[in-house]
Amino acid sequence: MSALKVTDLLVGYENTPVAEKMNFEISQGDYVCIIGKNGAGKSTLVKTLLHLQKPISGTIEYGEEGIGYLPQQTVVQKDFPASVWEIVMSGNVSKLGKRFFYKREDKLRARKNMKRMNIWDLKRKCYRNLSGGQQQRVLLARALCASSQMLFLDEPVTGLDPQVTAEFYGLLKELNENGMTIIMVSHDFQAAMEYASHILHVDKKEIFFGTKEEYQKSALYTAFEHSMEEAI
Repeated sequence: MSALKVTDLLVGYENTPVAEKMNFEISQGDYVCIIGKNGAGKSTLVKTLLHLQKPISGTIEYGEEGIGYLPQQTVVQKDFPASVWEIVMSGNVSKLGKRFFYKREDKLRARKNMKRMNIWDLKRKCYRNLSGGQQQRVLLARALCASSQMLFLDEPVTGLDPQVTAEFYGLLKELNENGMTIIMVSHDFQAAMEYASHILHVDKKEIFFGTKEEYQKSALYTAFEHSMEEAI
């Protein structure tokens, strides 16, 4: 079943495209890593897919599922003075409709996802006093309150130490194995090759979308892998 279909999509700012037109279709349960060089348009694409900015042209079609979003954190966001419970509960806002209050089912959903992320015992803690790994678990629980079917992530492991990064990737793998569609912008080329089922490589002159195995046979993969090795 199709979770997301993009047709002749052109993204950019002020009608200036940052990449070529894109055509791809993501199925329910795919694990897609969006990779490419800095400035290639990866984050711009995600913002467009999330309707945070308008496309220059083309169409974006979603299935019936909602969207959970875990953005790349800014310094200000990391210092947000709210409780863990308040932040996770805010993931239910899209489900409120015309209501101005949370229902019992919203609170149960938050509790379920906090326990799922092993942060229930932190519910009264102030978010800004948590470690980086704990903060990411809080934001992941929040995103899961917004959707249990599709999750967008923008560079989610930036600034995390190797052990916490591995634990976070483990959480995403478990979610994906349970049917969650994962769409993640990542600078972590090795992790993308390990965990992703599909690769979307965004380049100003060429776009690739396909399975990881298909990508590894492409010239774009060979060139990008070589550039990663030179950067080490």
